[in-house]
Amino acid sequence: MSDTEKFADFTPVRVEDSSGEGRWNFTIGEGALALISGPCSLESEELGLEIAGTVKDICRSLGINYIFKASFDKANRTSISGFRGPGLDEGLAQLSRIGKETGVPVLTDIHESWQAQPAAMAVDILQIPAFLCRQTDLLLAASGTGKPLNVKKAQFLAPWDMKHVAAKCREGGCSQLMLCERGTTMGYGQLVVDMRSLPVMRSLGCPVVFDGTHSVQMPGAAGNSSGGDRRFVLPLARAAVAAGVDALFLETHPCPEKALSDGPNLVPLKKMKFLLEELVELHRFVARRLGMPSLGWAEEDS
Repeated sequence: MSDTEKFADFTPVRVEDSSGEGRWNFTIGEGALALISGPCSLESEELGLEIAGTVKDICRSLGINYIFKASFDKANRTSISGFRGPGLDEGLAQLSRIGKETGVPVLTDIHESWQAQPAAMAVDILQIPAFLCRQTDLLLAASGTGKPLNVKKAQFLAPWDMKHVAAKCREGGCSQLMLCERGTTMGYGQLVVDMRSLPVMRSLGCPVVFDGTHSVQMPGAAGNSSGGDRRFVLPLARAAVAAGVDALFLETHPCPEKALSDGPNLVPLKKMKFLLEELVELHRFVARRLGMPSLGWAEEDS
């Protein structure tokens, strides 16, 4: 962990409306809380519009900067029979329409290098899934689009090893980079969140995101799909906000029991307002009274 003692210059991420219409323009990493939220897979355009509209209204009332998230293709399903989504062409078309109709920026993940450019033409932020965060060609292709990136830390990586991931992205031309914590493998079918990960990754010069829903996932625990326990989303998200995060990642669905992917760890849409009200209150206290914690606090000359 010694390399993290040499703190990198911090670079906030700017999320701008590329259309020039100014529907959104905000910064992640300068104190305001951002939320990345939507369904796991894009089950339908209608569902995407419902979730995006509902969460947008909640976030507007609470002063949260909102980014809609959905996957056009979930290539890393447990089983070959698992639902993956509408696919590249139709999925990106739906995501683009959702962004235009609701007036919010859109994030989606890519799994292969050739998907980077078409995805960047349809959405505002690209995401690299945790399993793929060491894939050099994928990182370089995504970085070369000029879009902001959210890179999830692999379940098998130590947080300080994300410095190599960040270096690849910067070498590829990405100056707008977020790093996301989503839990670390602990035995079979279990994840654990090490809160040290948040300040460690932030010390690499990037805004840090906490994925509260995938952190309570139980990979493969349901036989041919992943299990999870959404009860722990709130306490883990509270801890992450107290530890200092720039954004939260919380997947949601109107009826998680009927969701076509990751149902056990999704936040019920009707519970999002309650959840976010608690987290915003805590974030405001931390921001106003304590500030963002730094690993440099214990240095004798600080």
